[in-house]
Amino acid sequence: MNRIIFLFIFAKKGDMIISRTIKKDIEKTINNKSGKQIIVIYGARQVGKTTLVKEIIKNYTKKSVYFNCDYFDIQQTFSYENISVLSQEIKKLDLLVLDEAQRIKNIGIVLKILADEHNHLKIIATGSSSFELSNKISEPLTGRKKVYHLFPLSYNEYTQDMNFIEQKRVLNKILRFGLYPSVILNDEETGTDNLKEIASSYLFKDIFTFQKLKKPEIFIHLLKLLAFQTGHEVSYTELANKLRIDQSVVQKYIHLLEESFIIFRLPALKRNLRNEIGKSRKIYFWDIGIRNMIIQNLNTLDFRNDIGALWENFCISERLKQLHYHHKTLFNTYFWRTYEQKEIDYIEERNGLFYAYEIKYNPNKKVNLPDLFKKTYKNHQFKVINSDNFKEFLITER
Repeated sequence: MNRIIFLFIFAKKGDMIISRTIKKDIEKTINNKSGKQIIVIYGARQVGKTTLVKEIIKNYTKKSVYFNCDYFDIQQTFSYENISVLSQEIKKLDLLVLDEAQRIKNIGIVLKILADEHNHLKIIATGSSSFELSNKISEPLTGRKKVYHLFPLSYNEYTQDMNFIEQKRVLNKILRFGLYPSVILNDEETGTDNLKEIASSYLFKDIFTFQKLKKPEIFIHLLKLLAFQTGHEVSYTELANKLRIDQSVVQKYIHLLEESFIIFRLPALKRNLRNEIGKSRKIYFWDIGIRNMIIQNLNTLDFRNDIGALWENFCISERLKQLHYHHKTLFNTYFWRTYEQKEIDYIEERNGLFYAYEIKYNPNKKVNLPDLFKKTYKNHQFKVINSDNFKEFLITER
C-alpha cells in the first residue's frame, strides 16, 4: 500500500483570506459532539473550498489532517480495498479532511466505514461535482451527513471590510468580472487571465471527466446560448432546434450545468390564473463573470447593452447565496408572467407570503406591481431593487 502522507496546511503569510459565511456554522458542527459526523461541502472548482477547509484546520485545536484527493496515491490510500489498513492511523485523529473527495472510488462506502469504526472522528468531504459525489454518498450516509454549498464569493463577503464608498466603487468591477476569488482579488489583467482559464477548463472538468460527453462542442454552444438569454425565458424546444439535437439532450446538459454549480433555474409561478405562464423557466449563472467570459464581453458598463440582464442575474444570484447560507426558513423562488406580458422578475414564497421584487439597475426607474398579481396573490409584499438599495436585498434576516 502507498505511504500515507499527512499534510498540515496553513495559509501563506500575506495571502488575502476572506471570511466565508458558512465557516462558523461548519466549525460549530465540528465541535458539536452530538452533531453530524460527516460534513459535505459542495461547490464548483475555484470557489474557495480548499482555502475554507485549510482555514478551518488552522483554527482547529485537536488532531487533524488534510488530503488532496486529486493525487492518485491519496485515491489509492483511501480506496475501499485499502480502508481497513488505515485504522491505526485514523484512530489518532479528531478531524479528517478529504478535498475533492469525488476522486475516491466508492467514496460513500469509504466514509461510512470510517464513521462506523471511528465514532469520535469528524470528517469533511468536499466535492466540485455534486452529481457525482451526491450519487455516491446519498444512500450510504443517510442520517449521518450535513451538507453545505459554497459558491463564489458573495458581495457581502467580498465587501465586509469596505466602507460604503469602496463598496460602491467595486460594484462595476463585480458586474464585469464576477466574484471568483482568484479573479476579483487580483488586478484586472491577472483577473481576466484567471477568469478565462476557469471558464475554459476548470469549470467543466468534472462534467467532461465523469459524464464522457460525446460532443462537448454542443455542450459549449448550449452554454453560450444560455448566456445570451440571461434574464429571458428559455425554451428547450428552441434550444434543441438551434443545436439540432433532441430536447432530452438539452435537458440533460442543463441538469449537468446545474449540478456543477454553473447555472440555476428559476421556474414560473402559476397558481390561480389561466393566463399565467406555468411551464417555463429562466436560467441564470451563479457567477456573472463566467457568463461575461462565455460571451466574450468584459466591457465596462458604459459600453454594454445588457446591463439589465447583468443586474438581474447579479441580484438574484446574490440573494440566493444568502438564502442558502443562512437557511433559517424554507423558501420557494419564482418569476411571474402572463400571456399579456405582465411580469415580475423575482418572487420568494416564505411562510405563506409572497415577496415580489422588480429588479432595475436605474434608481429612477418607476415600476408598479401589476394589478392582476395584487388581486390574485393578496398576501404579498412588493419592492423595487435598484443600484441604490440592493444591499438591503442581500440581508436575509428580515
